[in-house]
Amino acid sequence: MFKPMLFTCLKNYSLKQFVKDLVSGLIVAIIALPLSIALALASGVGPEQGLYTAVLAGFLISFFGGSTVQIAGPTAAFATIVAGIVATKGMSGLALATIMAGILLILMGVLKLGGLIKYIPNTITTGFTAGIAVTIAIGQIKDFSGITFPAGTIAIETMDKLKAVIANFGTINLWAVLVGGISLAILIIWPKISKTIPGSLIAVIVGIVIVKLTGIPVNTIGDLYTITAGLPRFVMPELSGSLMLQVLPDAFTIAILAGIESLLSCVVADNMVDSQHRPNMELIAQGIGNIGSALFGGIPATGAIARTAANIKSGGRTPVAGIVHAIVLALILAVLMPFAAWIPMPTIAAILFIVAYNMCQWRPFVKICRTGPKGDIAVLVITFVLTVVFNLVVAIGAGIVLAFIFKIIAKKKEKK
Repeated sequence: MFKPMLFTCLKNYSLKQFVKDLVSGLIVAIIALPLSIALALASGVGPEQGLYTAVLAGFLISFFGGSTVQIAGPTAAFATIVAGIVATKGMSGLALATIMAGILLILMGVLKLGGLIKYIPNTITTGFTAGIAVTIAIGQIKDFSGITFPAGTIAIETMDKLKAVIANFGTINLWAVLVGGISLAILIIWPKISKTIPGSLIAVIVGIVIVKLTGIPVNTIGDLYTITAGLPRFVMPELSGSLMLQVLPDAFTIAILAGIESLLSCVVADNMVDSQHRPNMELIAQGIGNIGSALFGGIPATGAIARTAANIKSGGRTPVAGIVHAIVLALILAVLMPFAAWIPMPTIAAILFIVAYNMCQWRPFVKICRTGPKGDIAVLVITFVLTVVFNLVVAIGAGIVLAFIFKIIAKKKEKK
C-alpha cells in the first residue's frame, strides 16, 4: 500500500493522543540533539549537518513513512561510510551520492522490494553491525584521549586511524581523558537515576561546566569547527557525469544500508507497539527524506532504533511525534546552535562510545559463535572482520556470497 501512515493515523486522531505525541516529540528531540551533533562529527562533517539531517529527514520520513512510530535522522551505521566519502569526494560528492541513494530507495519501494529484508541472514546484519560499532569506537579514541596527529596525517580508514593513534600515543592529553572519563561515567550511571532526562544531555552540560570553569586545555567543538545559528539552506549539488560514476557505488551502499536499517527498526517498533508497518511506503519515505536532507546540506539518514524506542516509551504512537521532534530541533538550530561550540570533544567521544556499545550486539554475536552451525559462524566472523578492516560494501558482498555457498552445502548434506 503506497499510503503514508500519517494519513491513516489522522483519521481517528484525538487531542489526548496529540498531547502524548507532543510530549514524546519534545523528549526525543532532547535525546536526538547531542546524538545528531556527535554522529555528524563522527561522519567527518560539521555539527550543523547532523541537525540539518535530523530536521529535514526526520520531518519528511515521519510525514511520508510507513511506520506509526519511526524516528529518523543520522545514525551510527553511516558514520564511517560518510567520513570516507567526504574525505575522498568532498561534500558535493556526498550530496550527490545521497540524492542518488534516495532515488534508488524510492525505486525499491515502487518495485515492492520492502519484503526482501527477511531474506538477509541474521549473521550478516549482526556481523556488519558489530563491525560498524568497532569502527566508531576506534575512530573516537583520538578525541577521547586528546591525542594530536602531526600535520598531513591521513587517517580515513579504520586501520589507518588505529595506526595513527598508536604512533602518536605519546601526545595523550590527561585532561581530555579526565573529561571523557567523567562523561562516560555519567552516561553509564545516569540511566539508573533517571529515565526521563537523557544521560547524554547531562554529560554535555557537565562537560561544558568543567571545561569552562577550570579553563583546562581540552578541545571543544568550537576549537575545531565554525558554528552559526540558522535554518538549513538549499544547496544545489554538483551534477556531472564523471562524479555520478564515481559516487555510484557509494549511492548503492547508502541505499542498501538505509533500507536494511530502517526496515529493521520498523520490525522492532512493530513488536513493541503491536502494529504492522508498510515496508514499501517506508522505503519511499526514506528516499524522499535522504533527497531532502542532501538538498539542504544534510547527510544520509535512516530509521534510528534507539530514538524510535524512546519515542514509543514516551507515549508517541503516530508520526506526529516524529514531526514534532523535527520542529523542536529546527527551533534549537535557529536559536541555540552557537552554544554547541562549548561542548568538549572528549564528551562527544564518550557519547559515541556508548552508541557503539549499544549497537554492537555482542550478546547475539557470542550466542551465534557458541551455538550456531560452523557456516553461520564463518559468515558472522568474516562479515565482522571485513567491515572493520575494509568496508561495508566488501563485507556485505562477501557475507551474502558465503551465506549462499554454505546454504547450498547444507542442502546437499540434507539430501544425502
